Amino acid sequence: MTVETRPARRLHRAWFVAAAAFVALLAAAGFRAAPGVLIDPLHEEFGWSRATIGSAVSVNLVLYGLFAPFAAALMERFGICRVAATALCVVALGAGGTVFMSSSWQLILCWGVLVGLGTGSMAMSFAAMVATRWFVRHRGVVTGVLTAAGATGQLIFLPLIASLAVDDGWRTASMVIAIAALAVVPVVLLAVRDHPADIGTVAYGAPEGTEVERPAPKVGTVRRGLTVLFQAARTRTFWLLAVGFAICGATTNGLVSTHFVPAAHDHGMPQTTAASLLALVGVFDVVGTIASGWLTDRVDPRILLGVYYALRGVSLALLPQLFTNSVQPSMWAFILFYGLDWVATVPPTVALCIRSFGEAGPIVFGWVFACHQLGAAFAASAAGAVRDQLGDYAVAWYVAAGLAVIASVASLSITRSRKTQLVQAA
Repeated sequence: MTVETRPARRLHRAWFVAAAAFVALLAAAGFRAAPGVLIDPLHEEFGWSRATIGSAVSVNLVLYGLFAPFAAALMERFGICRVAATALCVVALGAGGTVFMSSSWQLILCWGVLVGLGTGSMAMSFAAMVATRWFVRHRGVVTGVLTAAGATGQLIFLPLIASLAVDDGWRTASMVIAIAALAVVPVVLLAVRDHPADIGTVAYGAPEGTEVERPAPKVGTVRRGLTVLFQAARTRTFWLLAVGFAICGATTNGLVSTHFVPAAHDHGMPQTTAASLLALVGVFDVVGTIASGWLTDRVDPRILLGVYYALRGVSLALLPQLFTNSVQPSMWAFILFYGLDWVATVPPTVALCIRSFGEAGPIVFGWVFACHQLGAAFAASAAGAVRDQLGDYAVAWYVAAGLAVIASVASLSITRSRKTQLVQAA
């Protein structure tokens, strides 16, 4: 009797590309975990004000955001693999360069310019590009998983950086970040491919009969990015997404990520304990973002954004009453709640960009994300100034809560139409 055996189904290459992209995004997140735990050590060693240090973080956040759409255009021109590998090298150069600085302008150059450009090339538009090119089925989930890489990086790096900064000094912490970024470069070069057609396949879940065809490289990176911006900016949808995401950045990267640790320390909480709490935000963020990606494939993204921002506003309004010199159950509840909501906004925002702007969606999302970082940059500097002038962060938390409500209203105001608004290539 002959037993027929079926050939084993090979795992689609898209999953290997997504895994490598996850690792790359995780490594790039190492530096973004650093400012919150290095503010006090830098202040103590150099005497720089928190506003001065916050300005370096602001430069980083601005470049991180503004370069994202051009990075997406660069990926269209030169390929995802080359741009990602180069970006990781620039991150390593910036992080390693901080070891030798002695003046605040050098902090701005290393923390702000170099790392800003490097992480900007590895921003969420990178995740959007990978998800859009390599996946049709489960695109929302993949976007959520890749977005969660930043939170996972925070989970891994933040306690380590805090411990190193306390025990061995902030220079050792910076070098660890640089080494981690360099270590991932071979993974990107070996596993990431620019397009499914490069290996003779189609995106995962593509309809039967889809042709294996690689799109021609888009030339004129700057012109491409600006043309998409000018055309998208003529639409109401773009501005509503931009306003909401600017507030998203202000209430996450700019405020909580940068100032939560020093704010908790103001109330007597040890710096390492506060850093561990912030890392736990990353734990719950992984769950929240992946769940948000799953929901985005099934629920109107506008409604998801409206709910996420409203809940964020409530939690920020309560936060000033939760700080004590030890971790109380109420603070655990905030960490859980805020963690689930942290970047759950990304999958529905990406979905709305793709729905409204077609193949230009990743670049449009890059510009929306640039607004996210402008909001984050403003909050990073403004909150530092509030702390310097008033002696605590309370006003910053309350203002952020009000802004989150505005973001909720803006998101729910986006048109229900699913009609694609085509943005022509430059």
